[in-house]
Amino acid sequence: MQATTIYQTKAGVLARRGEDAFLLQGITMDAIFRHENPHGFVEPMLGSARPVEMPDNLLAPIGSQEVWAAGVTYLRSRDARIEESKDGGSVYDRVYAAERPEIFFKATPHRVVGQGGEIRIRGDSKWNVPEPEVTLAINSHGRIFGYTIGNDVSSRDIEGENPLYLPQAKVYAGCCALGPGLVIREPLPAETVIALRIFRGGAEVFTGSTSLSQMRRTFPELASWLWRDNAFPNGCYLLTGTGLVPGGDFTLLAGDDVRIFVEHLGELRNIVGA
Repeated sequence: MQATTIYQTKAGVLARRGEDAFLLQGITMDAIFRHENPHGFVEPMLGSARPVEMPDNLLAPIGSQEVWAAGVTYLRSRDARIEESKDGGSVYDRVYAAERPEIFFKATPHRVVGQGGEIRIRGDSKWNVPEPEVTLAINSHGRIFGYTIGNDVSSRDIEGENPLYLPQAKVYAGCCALGPGLVIREPLPAETVIALRIFRGGAEVFTGSTSLSQMRRTFPELASWLWRDNAFPNGCYLLTGTGLVPGGDFTLLAGDDVRIFVEHLGELRNIVGA
């Protein structure tokens, strides 16, 4: 399968292959997610679609999809959650090794920003971090058909105070970024690199990298747990956890420039809003 990237723009849905971009007239993100075979749905349109210039301003590649997330899927994430927890973190140690993964609701579409958009940090939190994650695009039939880059912005002090505060630490306005586009392609290789760089006042204040090989769980496994006794008529996105966690001496500040690179998917860049 040749990779095709789907973008959401003010003019509508674009499909890009190589250097060429095409406007998919009358097609929505929801229609793509509802299709049993999204690649087969989009592919025939590329021959007749109108070529266009790529716009500078991209929206998040989302329609009415819910965004969910998995946690403690990397050993580094487990260690970081234990470090932040005031109760000693045994709950995170147990979930890392358990058969059932941690899966939680992350965002509705209006809480999600796209490429260049402003992510936010909570006003009642003093310790906030980005969490760079490969994000699965899952159609309404429960099939993983594509990938995008996600930023699961989190308030670590709120979550660390009590695990029951997880929704407040994770779900709020501007808590999630997706993009720049949705890449429809074959499964990502295990050695796929994920990198995070954060700039403040033009100077780099954090850098780190990991790879999918450091995950304990597989993408199909996470998707299958999300689909248990659940249904998504317009499909959904699933953030798959992070292996890159800035240390306890770092917190995001307004104006920070956050850049997440995922091999084969590109780079998602966002500014932290006030």
